[in-house]
Amino acid sequence: MASEHCTIRQTALPSLSDHKVIRERFSVKRGCEREGFIVAKFPTTFINRFLSDTTMFYQRTGMPEEEEIVLCKVTKILPSSVFVDLLEYPHKSGLVHISEVSPGRIRNLREFVSEGRQIVCKVLRLDLERGHIDLSLRRVNSTQRVEKLEEIKQELKAETLVKNLAKRLNRPVEPLYAELSQKVFKEYSHLYLCFKDVASNAASLEKMGLEKKLAEELTATIVDKFKAPKVVITGEIRLQTYHPEGVERIKSTLHRVEQVSPTVILFYLGGGRYRLVLEDVDYKPAEKHLLKVEEIIASFNDKLSTASFEREKQD
Repeated sequence: MASEHCTIRQTALPSLSDHKVIRERFSVKRGCEREGFIVAKFPTTFINRFLSDTTMFYQRTGMPEEEEIVLCKVTKILPSSVFVDLLEYPHKSGLVHISEVSPGRIRNLREFVSEGRQIVCKVLRLDLERGHIDLSLRRVNSTQRVEKLEEIKQELKAETLVKNLAKRLNRPVEPLYAELSQKVFKEYSHLYLCFKDVASNAASLEKMGLEKKLAEELTATIVDKFKAPKVVITGEIRLQTYHPEGVERIKSTLHRVEQVSPTVILFYLGGGRYRLVLEDVDYKPAEKHLLKVEEIIASFNDKLSTASFEREKQD
């Protein structure tokens, strides 16, 4: 039967409450000469960019669902098919027919895949009675592939955090991971999703049932490692006026700019020039605040006054 699901934040996600601590060995061949060729054939990104002989605890139970995007490892290549292991589903394997590897004619499958290679596939069909899983490599678009690999990368980051904490507390890592995952997977599909909420103060490990001291230790580490990167917008404001009350007008305009957001900072550069630094947790609020700043600056313009704002290009 397919893997169980539960409603989490209005989104159906696999239930992982009956999680088992199972380690899967990821053997990744680095520096493959054919990677550039494969990318040219069809857009793809391989997980070997951030995985190398990494032990991953995360596993799902049951069977995947049709249309699900899964991480696989190539185990065997035949003239017309590729056999893979589904790395998130223990003891589950699938088949990618040659027609689902890449569009067009394929003379040699080994030009596209190799044993030990980790690839992102889409589940096409399930035969629950026989336990067969048909997969496709070519039907995974670049967005799905990047999202899947980012998901795995973030989960590995969360697991590394747990491993480091276990070492610091002088505790075995597997029991600690099992204790934590038993609590977290009742509400989240992945550790990293929980950790992001903890970092933004939207979730509490102690309220999930974790022992207070452990929750405090883990929360402090999470806040340090999973804090959201800040969006920084910078630019230069120029104000010139021949108005009799020009000084007061400039002061008033700059005060209004500073009132747009507590994260707006102005630095006087001299000669009617001011440097603006605007920080925020996301681009949407940052751009919204910047629009207000630009409106205030534009309102300074009249027959006796000119104002402009030039945004600095980000690297």
